[in-house]
Amino acid sequence: MKPDEQWLFVVFSVISLAFLSTVDSDLASDRAALVALRSAVRGRTLLWNLSDSPCTWVGVSCVQDRVTVLRLPGMGLLGQLPVAIGNLSQLQTLSLRYNALRGSIPSDFAQLSILHNLYLQGNQFSGEIPEFLFTLQNLVRLNLADNNFTGTISPKFDNLTRLDTLYLEDNSLTGSIPELDLPALVRFNVSNNKLNGSIPKRLATMNISAFQGNTLCGAPLAPCNGTKSDNGTKSDNGLSGGAIAGIVIGSVIGFLIVLALLLCFCRGRKSANKAISSKDAAPASSTVIQTETEIPREKTSVSTENTSTDFSGAVKAEAKSSGHKNLVFFGRGAKVFDLEDLLRASAEVLGKGTFGTAYKATLEMGLVVAVKRLRDVTVTEKEFREKMEVVGAMDHENLVPLKAYYFSRDEKLLVYDYMPMGSLSALLHGNRGGGRTPLTWESRSNIALGAARAISYIHTHGPAISHGNIKSSNILLSKSYESRVSDFGLAHLASPSSTPNRIDGYRAPEVTDSRKVSQKADVYSFGVLLLELLTGKAPTQALLNEEGVELPRWVQSIVKEEWTSEVFDLELLRYQNVEDDMVQLLQLAINCTVQYPDKRPSMAEVTSQIEEIYRSGIHPEPDTQHGLIYDLDDGSSQQAYSVDSGAPPASVKDI
Repeated sequence: MKPDEQWLFVVFSVISLAFLSTVDSDLASDRAALVALRSAVRGRTLLWNLSDSPCTWVGVSCVQDRVTVLRLPGMGLLGQLPVAIGNLSQLQTLSLRYNALRGSIPSDFAQLSILHNLYLQGNQFSGEIPEFLFTLQNLVRLNLADNNFTGTISPKFDNLTRLDTLYLEDNSLTGSIPELDLPALVRFNVSNNKLNGSIPKRLATMNISAFQGNTLCGAPLAPCNGTKSDNGTKSDNGLSGGAIAGIVIGSVIGFLIVLALLLCFCRGRKSANKAISSKDAAPASSTVIQTETEIPREKTSVSTENTSTDFSGAVKAEAKSSGHKNLVFFGRGAKVFDLEDLLRASAEVLGKGTFGTAYKATLEMGLVVAVKRLRDVTVTEKEFREKMEVVGAMDHENLVPLKAYYFSRDEKLLVYDYMPMGSLSALLHGNRGGGRTPLTWESRSNIALGAARAISYIHTHGPAISHGNIKSSNILLSKSYESRVSDFGLAHLASPSSTPNRIDGYRAPEVTDSRKVSQKADVYSFGVLLLELLTGKAPTQALLNEEGVELPRWVQSIVKEEWTSEVFDLELLRYQNVEDDMVQLLQLAINCTVQYPDKRPSMAEVTSQIEEIYRSGIHPEPDTQHGLIYDLDDGSSQQAYSVDSGAPPASVKDI
């Protein structure tokens, strides 16, 4: 080798060794930072094998032998963060959400100059939001929700020009919201703090839920009191004496006018009542369900959305004009009440659904029934009666039985057994705060099985017979939390304009006319229902995973990109040894929601698979010490695996 070649070789070797040494040094620095974190927050639960490369550790991802992602949500981490994470200089995503970390955010976070995503929600961090966070100009998503942060919202958030998500809800922040100038901001929430003042105009287009739980005013909330000058301050804090006098005089005159009108109205009504009583001579015992002015405050008259007549009055008039039509009962026992009994009942609104309004009616004899007043019925009386005969003939323990119906020109009523526990939707999504009783895995799987059996039973009545409107609000519950499917057969009665469009999240992609829902479309809707049970997320919830995709697509994307269990509801993660059952039910739900109907299983096959899963389940008690919890970066879903196993559960395959 020539001298000049020898020299080049030496130089190249020195440079190579220096580069390799730097790489090893950087990875060693990352390792040291992670080990320090593990030691400070009782990291024995992390189950990292310290003899392996950090890039193989759970929750750690690397690019070119540098740690770029650290995700440790719901790992039971306790205590204060050490001054160590700042040494992860190539970190782009940091997620420590839903742990029990406390204290302040360490100052060395200021060194995370290329950090894009910071998720610290669901901990016990306290103090003011640190100033050094405003130097992280590459931040895109920042979630500090559900902590104990105090102080004000700093206008220095404007330094984060790339920020598109800022979640600060459920803290103890005070003061007003500054006039933030964040051009990329699309997701924002400061609800449930101690904020006051007016909402800046730049944030007026945000959802109203982003500001609730404070004493704020202005769009999208109620307008602020008083007028504002051009510089944004109130022009006057008081009224002049002349203005006050004018208000008083105007109020007195207005009161006298209203009093005179009331006297005229009462005299006219008295005369009209006399004329009616002399013409009809109706007995006192024929009193109908009370009208708006007669009922107690806790009751609600049975009124429609589209007419001014009250429910009972309209039905009574129709009954008289159509030859005293009565309720048509089905043969499930003795007929114990008639139309007049129903019209005399006290009633209160249960809710408004796709096909009409549902009421709880308490008859004088003490019997309680549910009455659905249909709207937008487009079929003839003959067709209506034929379809009701089919529905009324269905008798299954997991169906809400149709007891009777009433048909007239303007009124169509259905009478069902009353289900006191309400709907699955209310049980799943209502009161997600403190004091809530979680819906257990055993209850959820049992509800899924009962609903599947009911829908499969409906499908056995013929290839063209389907439910047509499967969703969690139509799954009612008995006192023992057994599922009862309601609203079956009603989709075929209404016009397409009265039924929800695809954005409701349950409708199969091939359905264009809600009156023509196939059994395979029912399977799709039931698959979405299963996903709702497993994830705890309503299909209609906006911006799932911060992308606005529908629930089935969101679940599939998480399964492909992350561990399967990241999709599961946090409330399910307190149960050990059911991961395989949950994964099996998740796989079934995904199979039900594939795009092409021919590739979906039948409801009979779905029922059989759920029965097998349910029989194999051990339905354990919740474990609050060992269940590890994960969730997505936006807090929308979670995952878990047993600490003792040291590995995540099985994954969904062949998706």
